[in-house]
Amino acid sequence: MDWKRRVFFLYEEVRSATDSVEAWRRWRAVRDELFARHPQSPLTAEGREEFNGLSYFDHDPAARAEADVHETEPRMYEIPTSGDGAPYAFTRIALLEFELGGDACELELYWLEGYGGGLFLPFRDATSGAETYGACRYVLDTVKGADLGATGDGRLVLDFNFSYNPSCSYDPRWVCPLAPPPNRLSVPVRAGERLA
Repeated sequence: MDWKRRVFFLYEEVRSATDSVEAWRRWRAVRDELFARHPQSPLTAEGREEFNGLSYFDHDPAARAEADVHETEPRMYEIPTSGDGAPYAFTRIALLEFELGGDACELELYWLEGYGGGLFLPFRDATSGAETYGACRYVLDTVKGADLGATGDGRLVLDFNFSYNPSCSYDPRWVCPLAPPPNRLSVPVRAGERLA
């Protein structure tokens, strides 16, 4: 529970910050501390001994987008998971449209049917498997507190500088939902966590 509380508080700090670069630096520092020292770290014991901090792309102000949220007909998915885990049930509840680096993009927004519920936004992009974790990264997961909020006019804030790898990228004992085909961007997203 402590891990979850600390992550919730961290995102609350980020949402209320006036300096986005300083908020991003704080986010990175707290994540590094959690990974290095917290009992619920996704790192193995050996991984913690060798840990020198997570690897990120440089902060890019152009990696922040404000997405228009379009409600869609709900559609249930069984999204594959890492390893041999059973698929997770998700319901697509909206389509997000936004621009990233001048490119028009769209991703589906999901509601987790199990595992505590919440909004969930996994994605893959043109860097996946080369510069970033191949399966996917996450940019929104409200069950874990990973949420940057919305604008006054109801658009969802997607700042890919804060995108991060799922726990299964560090240790296969974790089972993580992956990005389904609709959430695979053809453009590179060189922001957020990268491969070491």
